[in-house]
Amino acid sequence: MTTPAQGNVIPDGALYACDNGRFGKGWPGATEWYAWLTRTVARYGADRCLWAVAPDVPLDAAATLAESLPWISRIRELGIPVAFAAQDGCELLGLPWADIDVLFIAGSTEWKIGPAAEELAREARARGKAVHIGRVNSRRRLRIAARFGCDTADGTYLAFGPDVNLSRLAGWMSELNGTLTLF
Repeated sequence: MTTPAQGNVIPDGALYACDNGRFGKGWPGATEWYAWLTRTVARYGADRCLWAVAPDVPLDAAATLAESLPWISRIRELGIPVAFAAQDGCELLGLPWADIDVLFIAGSTEWKIGPAAEELAREARARGKAVHIGRVNSRRRLRIAARFGCDTADGTYLAFGPDVNLSRLAGWMSELNGTLTLF
């Protein structure tokens, strides 16, 4: 997983996904974000990109729909799959299912691990869409991601204390029998 503010270097041959940095402090603005996304895809290849998250507005479903929709075709023009960041309440507004490839479960902690997000994940799977969940930083969250049927998850757990946390994370993954890929 990479974002505009991280400056990550993707290892040769590795797959990658592009988050937009809206949740943290990494949002550079729409124009700069799209320029970064274009450079990233050109540098590492569209064939290795799992998806890019359309710009969203954290915790606001209506604003996310308005913000994301204009970017979907532009992301697709880069030859990569489009992820939509589901936020609190989007289950009431609907999602642009026909236009997206990946459901990215975002939103508040309470919403993202609750029944509405779980139902959206199941609907995405039924529609043939991949499902990703963000901010997975514990064994409990990893189990929730597996229960929801998520294909991938990300979090900062490994970044803090990788010498200790890598073995813990590997153990959690073994418990799940490899049903989830953690970036």
